[in-house]
Amino acid sequence: MAALKPRAIAYVACDPAALARDTAYLKDVGYALQKLRVFDAFPMTHHMECIALFAPVGHTED
Repeated sequence: MAALKPRAIAYVACDPAALARDTAYLKDVGYALQKLRVFDAFPMTHHMECIALFAPVGHTED
């Protein structure tokens, strides 16, 4: 996906370890984490949903 050079990537994850791995990969190919939201969609469990927004390095969100 990063090879297509989108102006932003919205990443939805339910596994924080996978999100961390992919954040490192996206950093290596020129994308920076702009925003991160975490939702406790399943209270009383260890599960959480994460929505991350990545943009090319040097791009700032208006």
